[in-house]
Formats: sequence, structure tokens, C-alpha cells
Amino acid sequence: LLHVLCAGGLRAPARAAAEALRDLGGLEMREHLGKTPLLVAAAAAAPGIVRDLLVLGADPDAADHGGRTALHLAAAYGHPKILQVRLQSQNPPGQTPLHCAVLAHNASLQGGTTPVGGPVGGSPTPTLQDRLRCVELLLHMGADSSSQDTKSSLTALHLAVRGGNLALAHLLLRQPGAAPRLVNMKAHGNTPLHMAAALPGTPSQEPLVRLLLAWGADPSARNLEHDLPQGLLPPG
Repeated sequence: LLHVLCAGGLRAPARAAAEALRDLGGLEMREHLGKTPLLVAAAAAAPGIVRDLLVLGADPDAADHGGRTALHLAAAYGHPKILQVRLQSQNPPGQTPLHCAVLAHNASLQGGTTPVGGPVGGSPTPTLQDRLRCVELLLHMGADSSSQDTKSSLTALHLAVRGGNLALAHLLLRQPGAAPRLVNMKAHGNTPLHMAAALPGTPSQEPLVRLLLAWGADPSARNLEHDLPQGLLPPG
């Protein structure tokens, strides 16, 4: 019942149910995907319920079966008000909340769905600006833009470039002190410049290449196949 109330954004009934279930361990009960009521509320864009559950003692670091905390879900679904609750997240192996937020912004920019699916329950569909705000908030809260995922060693900049996302690439490189350590990091041997050069002729390809070079990308860096970035440019 508490999960249903959280998904529906029904704050008063959800708080009453949470208070009744708190001493019975109900705040950490999980549904079929491993989500606690807090995770459901975060995904459903219900900041009031998130606050209530935290005050009542819900675990802010609880993760679902995919290893996603409330902060990951808020970032992926594009819910800046949830991020403003300033949940503390210990990043599980895999992607950080910043990775999730960048992927969600990429998907929104390209007109697709987020990596975790569409809106939950009756929650509003987040706008492109909502998802940009999520990235900005995470960076403001101290998210490390040089963190690499454990599967492919991708940074947030790699993901932004691979998605042809010029706005996010600008944002990430403008963070104080970020560009020198970020612009030439490698993911399986590829720098962001390699990825920009390999984009399939998108309108953002040339601006991304110019942006990365302006911030110090090394055009002489070679990937694991010994390719230079310029060797990955499409013919012509």
C-alpha cells in the first residue's frame, strides 16, 4: 500500500501509512524491482514524500536490484526537486548519478526514453531543462565529473560527446579545474576527441571537435587500435 501511495504522490496518506509501518520495518519493504517506498517516491517526483520518509528514518542509501539509489533515480528521470532534497548517495559499482543524468539528458535531446524508462505513476514528464538542471545540481553538489563507470571506463564527458550533446560538453568542461584532467581521459583507449571524431556525421560533430581542441584535447593521442582521432573522421 505504501508503495502505491508513493507512486501516486499522495503525501498525506503516504505519511500516515509510513508512520504506521515504521516500527514494523515497513519503510524498507521492497516491491518486485527492489524499490523501497523512498525509491518509488523519488522516481515519481514526490519531494514532499521523500522528505517525510527521510524524517521517519528511511535509508537514503537504499538501492534497487539495479544498484540505483534515490539520487540515481531522480537524476535519471530528470527530477531536480528530488535532487534538491540533497540525498547522500554512495555510488554503487557501475554508473554514478552524474552518468545517469547525462544519459537521461542525451535521451531527451534525441527524443528517446531514459535508460530507466518513462515517468512513474502520474508524475509529469520531465523537460529537457529539468534534466539539464539535474546535471547542474549534481555538479554543484560536488559530483566528480572524472568518475568512470566500471563497465566501460566512461566519464560523463565521454557520454555527452558520444550523445552529440554539445551543451553538456560545454557545461562539464567549464567546471573549475575539470578540463585539464577530463579532456584527455581514456575509456577503453578512446579519448572524448576520438569519440567526437567517430560521430556519424551529426551536426554537432564539428563544434564538439573544435570545443575539445580548444580545451586542450590531444590530437596526437592514440587509442588501443593505434588510431589518431583524425583517422576516425568520416570521409570528406
